[in-house]
Amino acid sequence: MPIRLGEALVEGKLITKDELDMALAEQQKTKEMIGKILVRLGFVTEKAMLQTLAKQQGIHFVELTTRVIEDKVLKAVPGKFVWHYKIMPVSLDGDLLTIALADPFDMWPIDDLETHLGLKVGKVLATPADIEAAIKKYYGVGAETIDRLLSDEVRPAGETERAADEKIEDIEKLAESASVVKLVNQILQEAITERATDIHIEHYRGELVLRYRIDGILYDASVSEKIKYLHLAIVSRIKVMSGLNIVERRLPQDGRAKVKIGTHEYELRISIIPTLYGENIVIRVLPTTMLFDIADLGVSANDRSIIEHLLKKVYGIIFVTGPTGSGKTTTLYACLSKLNSREKKIVTIEDPIEYELRGISQTQINTKIDLTFAQMLRSMLRHDPDVMMVGEVRDRETAEVTIQTALTGHLVFSTLHTNDAASGVTRLIDIGIEPYLIASSVIAFLAQRLVRVICKDCKEQVTLSDLGFKEDQLKAEGFHADPDTLVYRGKGCKSCNQSGYKGRAAIYEILLINEAIKELILTKAPSHVIKEKAVKLGMHTLKQDGWDKVLAGMTTPEEVLRVTQLEG
Repeated sequence: MPIRLGEALVEGKLITKDELDMALAEQQKTKEMIGKILVRLGFVTEKAMLQTLAKQQGIHFVELTTRVIEDKVLKAVPGKFVWHYKIMPVSLDGDLLTIALADPFDMWPIDDLETHLGLKVGKVLATPADIEAAIKKYYGVGAETIDRLLSDEVRPAGETERAADEKIEDIEKLAESASVVKLVNQILQEAITERATDIHIEHYRGELVLRYRIDGILYDASVSEKIKYLHLAIVSRIKVMSGLNIVERRLPQDGRAKVKIGTHEYELRISIIPTLYGENIVIRVLPTTMLFDIADLGVSANDRSIIEHLLKKVYGIIFVTGPTGSGKTTTLYACLSKLNSREKKIVTIEDPIEYELRGISQTQINTKIDLTFAQMLRSMLRHDPDVMMVGEVRDRETAEVTIQTALTGHLVFSTLHTNDAASGVTRLIDIGIEPYLIASSVIAFLAQRLVRVICKDCKEQVTLSDLGFKEDQLKAEGFHADPDTLVYRGKGCKSCNQSGYKGRAAIYEILLINEAIKELILTKAPSHVIKEKAVKLGMHTLKQDGWDKVLAGMTTPEEVLRVTQLEG
């Protein structure tokens, strides 16, 4: 008589007899399989349980993460089968197809495949997580939906786009199709699960590319090649979601939509542009609610005390500078959240409004009706504000009104696109602002970048020489350490998609406008002179803040050099 699973686990010293007894007692109540109960109670890992079960049943257990599946195997089994049954084809030898599944007692997938494919089907065991990861890797997101859509709607071989004069009602019907809705939802859910901030849908000759921006880097998403036949369907559905014109394909369009994934709501900012082979889409994914705290930004203790001191000022301008995507808006929102109280009136002028801030009056710029930053600033002053935020100073008019607002007793926050803090001064002078106005209104320029944070699950200690750094290179980069200095890196694991990084934090440099700096501004000194003076007075540069975070084990030297290469 074969040994039972629970007894086999006890015999293999994977669980104790007491744990087995507790699981058997639970089984009397729930009628679940003993293996699932043991895993749920945390007495044994799913992998160890399945390995024992495979041995007990006389079948193999496979590690799908290290296995390469041949194309002929993937072509033999349609995506709708693998997604429906949560199985993964592993090999095809003659007419024998071997599939990986997580339940050796489930016969439905085997019977169904043998009936529809005309093959003999054998089985091996693998963990559900590995099976799901393999399906996503080899079949791509929404493969089952794509197969169903294409089987419902037969197209000529090679056709990738519908006729330009197709009836409007046909396009509308296509966009509202349950399968198309499901496919777009699957793409959104996959992106959000992977922590993507942007989704890129790009149409080229003979292919549709899906990419996700995760921690500031673009990665190709695994997707079925057949998705290229559904380009128009996907574009039409996204246009319907965001209230855009679905038959207009010649002009750029921008829209917004709200979606709910699980228990969380997300705001989607959608941009569509016409290209040579059809419309390309970029979707910015924003949570509808976020808690902003300066402590969560990765600010050093010293810089945090400087920022908190600046926030106590009654009037003046604080400029946050950096390129697009460097986290300027998040820093501004964290500052406003710190100041937000019933005693203060805070108003913002933004383009676009990225997050809702409860208790703060937020206004969206609309250039179509000539609602500009400068015009809104003048109107906002009549709303008796204590604190104001101007999304960006882009031109002389906006800069002049912003400065006048600060000089009349308001604390103002805004952003500039410059490489470092000192360049903020020259940027304002370049757009026509008099140096004396800058010196009398601006209290600080805060430059920032976002660095990727080392993944905690695969973090390992190495020396700088292990990373290829030599002594002369370290000196040239301003890093005062020898090659034997211990630092950290991410080895790469499933949790971080083998990148070695998970999440991002900011690095800063804060240029305080004190008397010495004011004198340089009044003489129109170049930015490098202002920077040298600020460093002598104790300012930490972006690169120095980055190196501090390297030594603290937060990020890597390569990452600091990557984001500070444009530093002036």
